[in-house]
Amino acid sequence: MRRALVFGASGQLGDALLPLLHAARCDVLAVSRQQHMGRDRLGWIVGALDDSLAAPDDCDVVFSLGPLDAFARWQDRVGRVAPRVIAFGSTSIATKNASSEAAERDVAERLREAEETLFAFGARHRVGVTVLRPTLVYGRGRDRTLSRIAALARRRGLFALPTNATGLRQPVHVDDLANAAWSAANAVQSAGRAYDVPGGETLRFDEMVARTLAVLHPRPRLLRLRAPLFRAAVASARALGMIEAINPAMLDRLDADLVFDAADARRDFGYSPRGFAPDAAMFMPPR
Repeated sequence: MRRALVFGASGQLGDALLPLLHAARCDVLAVSRQQHMGRDRLGWIVGALDDSLAAPDDCDVVFSLGPLDAFARWQDRVGRVAPRVIAFGSTSIATKNASSEAAERDVAERLREAEETLFAFGARHRVGVTVLRPTLVYGRGRDRTLSRIAALARRRGLFALPTNATGLRQPVHVDDLANAAWSAANAVQSAGRAYDVPGGETLRFDEMVARTLAVLHPRPRLLRLRAPLFRAAVASARALGMIEAINPAMLDRLDADLVFDAADARRDFGYSPRGFAPDAAMFMPPR
């Protein structure tokens, strides 16, 4: 790999992937809405996928680390840029397709359509497309689940969960996802396929939160409420404008097992994610 085009390089996945590309002496063109300072083997292009961003030539691989639907439309519009495309989707394609929330069902449908668009594009243009579907991402303090839980627990000194928050989860570290993207790009057998890339340990939701709180200083208290009382508290907080991100469908999934098999990823590109052993720095916002 001599030259890579990277979308979403300024996000948490980019934070993890760019050092791998630099260590491999791969020249990188990174796309961002804001201007960034370039450095050795890294140049920035100011632009967005929803405008007339032109396609650079002479790339060996394109990495899409941001919204899959926007990237799929852009790639389909501009045509072949590189012989390999590695794009991140989400296991939400499966977990939200039957959600009680219309917005979540729309997310799953857009993911499905984006994957279909990319694989059809790859077949037409002889481009090896690989889609990676992470589970619950953490590790750089920029995720929307565990880092938000940690931030709220720090402010309040406690975090509440219903007693039925026992559904299984597989949190995946962002560095493991970056390694997966790099490995998949170098594995010809991964072309034309989508892979679930969960974390290396399966544990209950409440245990995942307990381990997160245990590494914070001072350590917040984990408060467990009966499910009806917890739902009433959440509804009151939403009505007061204290929280907005939690919807009823999220509460419905707390006791659901969201478990995915990494066997195909292990076989085809040696995927080997770590277990969930967090430290406080993993949930600190970047400076």
